[in-house]
Amino acid sequence: MEIYETEEQQVEALKRWWKTNGGSMIAGVVAALVLVGGWNFWRSYQQDKLNQASAQYQQLLEAAEQGKHQSVEKIAERLSEQYDSTPYSAFAGLMLAKSKVEQGDLEAAKASLQQLMQNADSDELKNVARIRLVRLMLATGDYEAGLKLIAEADPTATEGFGASYQELKGDLYVAMERLGEARTAYQSALRSGQGSPLLQFKLDDISAAEIVENPAP
Repeated sequence: MEIYETEEQQVEALKRWWKTNGGSMIAGVVAALVLVGGWNFWRSYQQDKLNQASAQYQQLLEAAEQGKHQSVEKIAERLSEQYDSTPYSAFAGLMLAKSKVEQGDLEAAKASLQQLMQNADSDELKNVARIRLVRLMLATGDYEAGLKLIAEADPTATEGFGASYQELKGDLYVAMERLGEARTAYQSALRSGQGSPLLQFKLDDISAAEIVENPAP
């Protein structure tokens, strides 16, 4: 290590160091300030966008509550186009499907849920969309398509929804009069402890139906 005997020597050494390194040091400080400023600006922009999307979604909920289906559709479209990076875009897709069901346009509702199931950012929203789509298939008699849609669900991404899928599978099998497979599906849902309040009644109905079909000798 170099040792300086006088204060003047220390000052001269500092000047030499600054002449050599000062430019790059200033550039580094400026770059850091730009990065910090840019990050803060981006965070502020994202928060503003989220707030705007939230306000739009609140308007959508109010329109849905008042039965204003055209307004629901317009606001949902706006959220999808302008705020697709926010969760409110996906929520709007669910509300749009619900509005279409209320208008009796089940095919449009299916299309909305299909799109959401494919494009949602979270597994939770994808599962919600898939389950609602299967329920529509049950309502429209597309039983095989509903079973296929359940089978296509990734087991690693359905945590917390397994009971709902099994119960829906049971409902589809009942509609197809495949009671043995329906009972197996209902029992699987029941073992998970997360089925609907009607699950046990559905299972009991199957047992009663089987007794009627196959009375004891």
